[in-house]
Amino acid sequence: MTESWATFGADLHLELTAGRGLRAGLAEALREAARSGRLAPGTRLPSSRSLAADLGIARNTVAEAYAELVAEGWLTARQGSGTRVAQRARPRRAAQPAPLRRPARPGYAYSLLPGTPDLGGFPRAAWLSAARRALAAAPNEAFGYGSDPRGRVELREALAGYLARARGVYADPERIVLCAGFVHGLMLLARVLRARRVREVAVEGYGLDVHRDLLAGAGLRTRAMGVDGAGAVTTGLPAEAGAVLLTPAHQFPTGAALTPARRTAVVDWARTTGGLVLEDDYDGEFRYDRQQIGALQGLDPDRVVYLGTASKSLAPGLRMGWMVVPAPALDEVLAMKGRVDWTSSALDQLTLAEFIRSGAYDRHVRSMRMRYRRRRDELVAAVSGRVGVSGIAAGLHAVLDLPPGTEREALRSAAWQGLAVQPLSFFRHPDAAVAARDALVVGYGTPPNSAWSATLAALVASLP
Repeated sequence: MTESWATFGADLHLELTAGRGLRAGLAEALREAARSGRLAPGTRLPSSRSLAADLGIARNTVAEAYAELVAEGWLTARQGSGTRVAQRARPRRAAQPAPLRRPARPGYAYSLLPGTPDLGGFPRAAWLSAARRALAAAPNEAFGYGSDPRGRVELREALAGYLARARGVYADPERIVLCAGFVHGLMLLARVLRARRVREVAVEGYGLDVHRDLLAGAGLRTRAMGVDGAGAVTTGLPAEAGAVLLTPAHQFPTGAALTPARRTAVVDWARTTGGLVLEDDYDGEFRYDRQQIGALQGLDPDRVVYLGTASKSLAPGLRMGWMVVPAPALDEVLAMKGRVDWTSSALDQLTLAEFIRSGAYDRHVRSMRMRYRRRRDELVAAVSGRVGVSGIAAGLHAVLDLPPGTEREALRSAAWQGLAVQPLSFFRHPDAAVAARDALVVGYGTPPNSAWSATLAALVASLP
C-alpha cells in the first residue's frame, strides 16, 4: 500500500515568492527563512519527498532547490543526517532604544509570604498514577470542548461526596460549578451581584486587596466589618449590602474562627435581607488543635455560596476551584460562566476526580497536615519569649504580634536578612475600624524543606 503523504516528516511553513518559477521561488523562500533567523541554525528540514508532497510539486524541484542552497552555504546535507540549516552568524537586529531603568526590587533569599503551600510537597507519583487511570478510562467526548459549563460530572460527583464528608457541605453535583480558582469564582459572583443591581458587599476588615479590587472592578462598593478574636463582626450588618464575603473557618489573615453566634447572625441576616453569604473556605482542611470546624454553608445551603480550591491542599498551579451554588442563583452563575467549560483542562478534572475517589487526596492532606503542624510547632518554639503568636489553630500562616511601634523596624530587619515577609497592616481595609496592631503575617507553608531551617533563623534574627 502506498504510504500517505500526510505521515511524512515535519511541517514547514514557507511563503513562496509570487511571479517566479517553482524552484527559484522555493529556494528564495528557504533562503529568506534562514537569513531572517526564522529557521534556526541546525534545524532539520523535511526530506525532498515529504516537502514535495506537502507543496504539491515535483520531488526533483525540491531536490534542486536544496542542492542550490547547499552550494551557497545556506544548507548542509550529510548522509544519515538529512538536510539542515547551516551554522551561520546570527542576523543583526535593528538597534532598540534602551529601556527605562526602574528601581530594582531587593532580592530575597528566603520567603515567609503567606498564601502558598510547600510546592515541593506536591504528590507527583500519586498524581501521575491517577492521571494514567483517568486517561485510560476517559470517554472520547472528554476531549471535546465541554458542553456543560459546570465542568466534568465525574469531578463534581467526587467533590460532592468529599465535601459532605470532610467539610459538612450539602453539595448536590448539579449545583457544583468548577472554576479556575477562588478569584475566578469570585469574579463570576461579582458579575451576578452587579446584574442583580447590588451596589455594596460587606467584607472583613482584614483581607486580600485583590479580592476587594475585583469587587470594585465589578462596580461594587466594599464595606469593612470589624474583626476580632471571634472572627468578623457579623452583627449589625446593613440591609443595603447584597452580599457578605467571609473566611469563617480561619479568618485571613488574623486566623480567628467565626464563632457559632456570629455564624448564626450572618445566616439570619441573609434570610432576612435576601442577600448572599460568600464563604471562602480558606485553610478549612488544615486544622491542628481541635475538632474540625465545618463549613458555614451547612447552616443554610440556600443562602450561602461555598467556595473551595486545591490551591493550598495540592498546588495553585492546577488552577482548580469549585463553588457550591444555591439553587436560586445557579442559572445566573452558569450564564455568567458561559456555554462551555473553558476554565480547567478536562483531563485535570478527571485526574482530580480519580485522585479523590482513590483516597489519595485524603492521604495527601493528612500527610501535609502533619508536615505543616511540625513547622508551626518549630516556629512557635523559635520565637517563644520574644513575640506573641496567634492564629495558629489552623492554616499555613501565623501572626507574630510585635511591640507597639516596631513593625517598620522588623520589616527593615527582615529585608536586611534577605527575608520576604508581610506586615498585618498590608491586609487592612482602608476604611476598617480596627485597633492598631503591629504584627507580621508569617506563611510557614511557603519555604521548601531544604530552606526551612535557614528561613526560620532569618526570621528570628529579624525580630525586635
